[in-house]
Amino acid sequence: MSSLKVEMVAADRKVWEGEAKFVRARSVAGELGILPGHTPLLGILVEGDVMIEDLDGGRQTVTVDGGFLSVDSNVVTIVAEHVDASSLQATAN
Repeated sequence: MSSLKVEMVAADRKVWEGEAKFVRARSVAGELGILPGHTPLLGILVEGDVMIEDLDGGRQTVTVDGGFLSVDSNVVTIVAEHVDASSLQATAN
C-alpha cells in the first residue's frame, strides 16, 4: 500500500513530518480529501482543522489559521502562518 508523506510547516518552523494514508482539510472551495495517488493540487486553506490519518488508522488533528496545501507525487505540504499542533505526536523520521 502506498502512503503520503505529510509536511506541516508554520511560518517560522517545520511543525511535523510523517507518513499518512489520508489527509482532510478545508479549502476555500470546500473540503479536500487526499489519498495516495491524488492528482497534483494547490488549494487555499481556510481557518479550521486538518485531520491526518496515519498508517495504523490513528487520527490526529491540528488547527490552522488558513494557508495553503499542495499535493504532488504523494507529498502533501501544508503551510500556515500559525499551526496549533499540540495534539500531534512527535515528529516522525
